[in-house]
Amino acid sequence: CVCVWRMYYILQRRGLLQRVSRGSVTVNGEVVARIEKGLVVLVAFKVGDTLKDLTWMCNKILKARLWANDNKNWSSSVTDQNLEVLIVSQFTLYATFKGQKPDFHNSMPPQEAQQMYHHFVQLVKTSYIPDRVKEGEFGAMMEVEIINDGPVSCQIDSPV
Repeated sequence: CVCVWRMYYILQRRGLLQRVSRGSVTVNGEVVARIEKGLVVLVAFKVGDTLKDLTWMCNKILKARLWANDNKNWSSSVTDQNLEVLIVSQFTLYATFKGQKPDFHNSMPPQEAQQMYHHFVQLVKTSYIPDRVKEGEFGAMMEVEIINDGPVSCQIDSPV
């Protein structure tokens, strides 16, 4: 799968939803999280992000109609089908390019982003079924396996 990204400066919170038949995160050769059918959500945070932004993203992720139901395409969400969610922090979603080198100055600093990430994961867990929500390891060098179903990949940017 070759992905082409349209680059532009953006002020919103960012997430990339990927509908998967399975996904996992491995750190230092050990699988730390694994899901079957559901969503892998790659998230990034910026300075100024608030609880309101996280709540908007949580609702969008859990209610996004990315599956068919009763022969109707795009009519069923992860919660409708009782599927799993794997959340992975990925600050590189805010990369901009100056020449050939990526610049990450739009991303939230690591200490703040870690708190925001853990808060976001807890928000998704309390808004859904906690044991259906898995997470990567913030700040670790991760091997993320994503077996796209479709493929369906959707970028979401919080408008708040």
